[in-house]
Order: sequence, then C-alpha cells, then structure tokens
Amino acid sequence: MWTKEEIKGKVLHKLTRFGKFEHSHTAVENLQKGFPKDIVGRVKETISELKKEKILKSKPTSYGEQVSINVEESEKVMYYIDIFLKKID
Repeated sequence: MWTKEEIKGKVLHKLTRFGKFEHSHTAVENLQKGFPKDIVGRVKETISELKKEKILKSKPTSYGEQVSINVEESEKVMYYIDIFLKKID
C-alpha cells in the first residue's frame, strides 16, 4: 500500500531524475506513468497537493498542463524523496 508521502516522493524523484526544475517542464500525464493502475486516481490527487504546497509549479499551455519543481522548496522535495527511497530499499 502506497502512502501519500511515498507517492509524492516517487513523483518528485521522477522529476529530479529528468532534470525538470524551474524552466524545464513535463506533462502532468507523464507523472502518472509507472504507478500501479489501481492508485492512478490517488496520484492525480497527490499532484494537486504538491501544487498547493508550492512544491510543483504549474504552467498551462495550449497542449495541456505542464509542471516543474520549485527549487525554493528543495528541503520539502528531499524530505519526500527520502521517504520514497526508504520504501524501495
């Protein structure tokens, strides 16, 4: 069973691996890939929470919403990534 913190950690881990900081964005739909199909709805909710916490920056485009990591929130980002990495150990 995935906790919200673990889901946030996996999403942020994926974004950091691909260098999606500040001006480099990716589609929100890409963040749901790699999760079990039964929790995709929870992943969408978690992405919304990350935006409310100002950890993710949103950029609306003509082809869909894009997001990137807010580098000013790096402590929170590392906190969630650490929780995720402990899960996979």
